[in-house]
Formats: sequence, structure tokens, C-alpha cells
Amino acid sequence: MIIYIIRRLLQIIPIMLGVVLLLFFLFNWVGGDPAYILAGKFSNEEQIANIRHQLGIDRPAYVQIGIFLEQIVTGDFGNSWSTGERVSEIILSRLGPSLTILLPLLFIETLLAITLALAVARIRGSLTDRMIMIFCTIGMSISILVYIIVFQYLFAYRLGWFPVQGWGNSLRENLFTYAMLPILISLMVGLAPNLRLFRSFMLDEISQDYVRTARAKGLSEKRILWIHVLRNASIPIITYIMAALPGLLVGAFLIERFFSIPGIGREVILAVERSDFPVIKAITVYVAIATIFANLLADLIYKAVDPRVELK
Repeated sequence: MIIYIIRRLLQIIPIMLGVVLLLFFLFNWVGGDPAYILAGKFSNEEQIANIRHQLGIDRPAYVQIGIFLEQIVTGDFGNSWSTGERVSEIILSRLGPSLTILLPLLFIETLLAITLALAVARIRGSLTDRMIMIFCTIGMSISILVYIIVFQYLFAYRLGWFPVQGWGNSLRENLFTYAMLPILISLMVGLAPNLRLFRSFMLDEISQDYVRTARAKGLSEKRILWIHVLRNASIPIITYIMAALPGLLVGAFLIERFFSIPGIGREVILAVERSDFPVIKAITVYVAIATIFANLLADLIYKAVDPRVELK
């Protein structure tokens, strides 16, 4: 396994080189000239040329790529163009609020989706199964904006159970006060598609020969579902969760924006609105790195869940 991990870590180098080249092309040729953005409307050619020199974009392409690689290796992406803060400090300060929402949501959503998927798969084809699938389809058809507006009005404004928006300095206060309603909304949005997907994974396994053999041996239905079916269905479930995990940090921008949560997703929106290229580039690189390591972690979890999996 050690050799496999080392080989996978070495594969990060060509992957990151591809990411760097792609980002460099997008930001330097498609994104426009950042010197014009920083200079503003009232500027002359001398000011623009000076900004280009300060940013290093008047240098040859290979030099600029080298600077970009140095930024990735050192983790120093310079300062934000809009606020002047260090980009690394911005990302570190925004990571905590995002994880305060993401980690409890991921745990609760995965546990509920797996439990309900097993229960629904056990009564597959019944009226209850069909009604649950209908409600899931309806839930998936409703925009997250509707959930945000309705839940804010009902639970925050009318009932007063949760604050409409805000964020504090205490982890306990943030988790049990400000994060509760965003987690509830995200759970309502994500549970329906996950339940439908996990149910299909369970049904694929229930129809296998080993399940019929287990029933013939007299094993209880509960043991068959929770031990045999769940273990074999866990591979695609892990694949789905780990593939979606890095994107969840950025994908929660609507929740963070509507609830004024100073997280990564909200920072992405602000950076796009301000054309703050250093922040956008840094977050894009970190998401790419997180995706690579999430895939590696998924492979290791495969082996832990199912010893039959061979890492080659």
C-alpha cells in the first residue's frame, strides 16, 4: 500500500502542471488584462504599464508560469486586489465557517440517506416506496432559493427559532445558533437526490446471488441489509461522497451569501464580483488539490471497507 500511495502522490505533479497551464491560459488570455481592472476607468498608458510590471504580466509566458508555480509551492498568492489582505490569510479565515457548516451536514446527510435508502430498498415496489420517490422528485424540483426564503420566513421570522443571519467568534455559538438553519436547509436540498441515488445502489446489490444465499441460510433481513448489502454498496457511495466533497466548500455560496456566513463560497462570489484574480486563482488551485487528495483517500477507504479491493 505504501508503494501505491507514493505512486499516487507522484501522479499529483503532472496533474497539477495541467491545472496550472489551464488556469494560466484562462486568466491570462480569456480573463482579460488585469492591469486595466486595477487601474480603473481614469488611467493612462503609463499607469497601466507600471501595474503590468508590478504584476509581472509584461514578462515572458514561461516566467509567469514559473511565478505561478512558486506561488502554489509556497502557498503565497500575494495580496487581494480589492482588500489588500494576504490571500492565504483570507482563505484560512474563511475555511473555518465553511467547515462548521460542511462537516455536520455531510455526517447527518450521509447517515440519513443511507438509513432511509436501506429502509426503502427493503420495501421496494410498495406504495410507500413509490410515495417516497415521488416526494424526492418533488423536493429535487424545488430551487434552493425557495427553501431559503420559506425557511427564513417560517423558522427565523415567524417562529424566531433561529437568527436570520450572522456569525460569531465562538465555535459553540456558531454551530448551535447560526449554523443550524443553514444546515437544515442544505439537508432538505441534498437529502432527496442522495436518497434516490443510494437507493439505486442498494437495489443493485439486493438482486445479487449472495443475498439470496444469505436468506437461504436463514440470516435475518436486518443483518443482510446492514452487513452484506451495505458493505457491497459502500464502494459507489464512497465514490460519490468523496468526489463531491471538495466542491461542497465552494458550492455552498448561496447559503453563505444569504445567511452572511464568512465562508469560502461567499468569498468566491465576492472575488468574482470584484474581479479579484489572486483570490479566485488560489481557491481554484486549492480545490484542485483537495479533489486529488479526496480521490486518494477514497481509494484507501475502499481497501478498508472491502479487503477484496486491490490497490494497483
